[in-house]
Amino acid sequence: DGHALAYLAGADLIDMEFVQFHPTGMVWPPSVKGTLVTEGVRGDGGILVNSEGERFMFNYIPDVFAAETAKSEEEANSWLKGEEGAMRPPELLTRDVVARAIMTEVKEGRGSPHGGAFLDIASRQSPDYIRRKLPSMYHQFKELATLDITKEPMEVGPTTHYMMGGIKVEANTAASTVPGLYAAGEAAAGMHGANRLGGNSLSDLLVFGKIAGQCAANFAQENSKVSPHGEEIKKSIENTLEPFDDGNENPYQIHQELQEIMESHAGIVRTGEELEKGIRKLEELEKRLPKMHA
Repeated sequence: DGHALAYLAGADLIDMEFVQFHPTGMVWPPSVKGTLVTEGVRGDGGILVNSEGERFMFNYIPDVFAAETAKSEEEANSWLKGEEGAMRPPELLTRDVVARAIMTEVKEGRGSPHGGAFLDIASRQSPDYIRRKLPSMYHQFKELATLDITKEPMEVGPTTHYMMGGIKVEANTAASTVPGLYAAGEAAAGMHGANRLGGNSLSDLLVFGKIAGQCAANFAQENSKVSPHGEEIKKSIENTLEPFDDGNENPYQIHQELQEIMESHAGIVRTGEELEKGIRKLEELEKRLPKMHA
């Protein structure tokens, strides 16, 4: 919403193609799709398996991480046992690598029934250990998916987690290209490049949030108040009430289709051909917006 509000006000947006996906979110049932599944499950030994029962992450180890990542089940088990010098399992590779691997398995027809992969901790740790070390995940799946993670694998898939792109701002002031409009945190762009490192978001917000607040306050003190324009207020009211006019398009259906288009054509694995298909579908979806009714 912050990006949209700034864009409509005339601000420049940059790096909007840089979206971070958390590799493990719930994919079923639909009402909780996207709810995060902590990386602690994999940290405590959970493994990712495709529909063929293959522990597929061994096939996706980038060269840059090859020297520090286990290449076999035996090597990975050594790490789980805490043996000295053991290499980390491939399930603990960076978020972008794991997310891309899961989506590749799905697109190649080896995904779970609901479009993800299986995250199995039940075969790796005892029920008591799982309930003690992962109580929130145990209750989350029990309550939201009626699934006992001490007995069955979870279905997980990548979920949108963080926007690296956003409002273009000056580094020293957090000022956007619109005078008087300041942005910080996830609304702003440029701090994290193409992929954010874990934990950096809070530091970003604390530092640049303070800068943005101070500079916005200074701007307000140095400039006279601006009164809203009557015609702009009238237009805003009309736009707000427009969905209550006659129409036959369900906004929830439009929203769901928009999500599906973006996930299928502009998600983790992108190609020029798929992006073009997505654009055409969005153009068709846009034609239905005037008929949307609340």
